[in-house]
Amino acid sequence: MSDVRPAKTNAVRPEAPHPSGLDRTDRMLLRLLAERADQSYAELSEKVHLSAPAVHERVKRLKRDGVITGTVAKLDGPKIGCPLLAFVHVMTEGWGMTEPVLALRELADVEEIHTATGDTCLILKVRTSGPSGLETLLSTIQEIDGVRSTHSYVVLGTYLERGPMPETP
Repeated sequence: MSDVRPAKTNAVRPEAPHPSGLDRTDRMLLRLLAERADQSYAELSEKVHLSAPAVHERVKRLKRDGVITGTVAKLDGPKIGCPLLAFVHVMTEGWGMTEPVLALRELADVEEIHTATGDTCLILKVRTSGPSGLETLLSTIQEIDGVRSTHSYVVLGTYLERGPMPETP
């Protein structure tokens, strides 16, 4: 009877799939693009250790698959004449998005519209020229059929404002 022992190895466990279905390189690319979308494929390729054409193909795939939904310029509110940032909670009769409420999308001062649970129906992120601009916007919102009330929260300072960021190991 021989004494056979398994050979010692430095086995590397395969990386478990990420819940998003994106691999580590995709998540790194997304994080880099979320931080600064104007980076060239050459710059990105150095950071993720792939060739520029390989990075270009990955970014094309991420766009095609709807992971990257757009590339926009991030504007400075005060520099474009909209220094007042506020969140407006809107209480409506019933639940759901009515056509008049959806018309808020057309107002330049409205940056985001979210349905919510809890003590409010909608949360709006708005940016106006100042208190009088906010007052005008609130008046417009309160004139919408089905709106019961609004509660406003004016932002005093912003310490972080960004979109979703993928985790990277």
